Amino acid sequence: SGTLTRQRVFSNSRIFLYKLYDDLELSVVCHRPEGLEQLEAQSNFSKKELKVLYRGFKNECPSGVVNEETFKQIYSQFFPHGDASTYAHYLFNSFDSSQNGSIKFEDFVTALSILLRGTTTEKLQWTFNLYDINRDGYINKEEMTDIVKAIYDMMGRFTYPALKTDTFKQHVDAFFQKMDKNRDGVVTLDEFILSCQEYARQNQMSDNIC
Repeated sequence: SGTLTRQRVFSNSRIFLYKLYDDLELSVVCHRPEGLEQLEAQSNFSKKELKVLYRGFKNECPSGVVNEETFKQIYSQFFPHGDASTYAHYLFNSFDSSQNGSIKFEDFVTALSILLRGTTTEKLQWTFNLYDINRDGYINKEEMTDIVKAIYDMMGRFTYPALKTDTFKQHVDAFFQKMDKNRDGVVTLDEFILSCQEYARQNQMSDNIC
């Protein structure tokens, strides 16, 4: 199902986040992170945890930055039966907070902090920003189609059920049917968070009944 596909994507993405700094390649630009005190204040990690993360990051990436090509190569290792390049591109842009074509240690920590230890609202906001490809504050049908297609391309032959020509449109239509509360053709952050919270409550109720 589409839900199982998304769960597999997010599970592999979380593993990727844990292992990213273990496989980084060298780059020509050197960068030193901000003070650990500042990162500690801005993240959900302790200073001790940040030191461990930074040692791993710096050990494999003395330059202190990751470019998009390296990011794609690393991420693709977790989806060997599909093409993860497009989804990795969208993910890279979400990590690259300054939009300068590279991910610094600070960017890595910020994303890791939200996705692993953030509140539900923070995680949903981060996901919304990932789907909002053109960063205009809305998710439109074209953006959602691009994301859905990228996910299925990434899963490759493990997509189930087997894809049909109208599969992308069906998923996008279902997404907007649930999310686009005022039927204006776009999904706002508030609509996205509200719909996800409603979905979570419904699932919890179903689990309790079962």
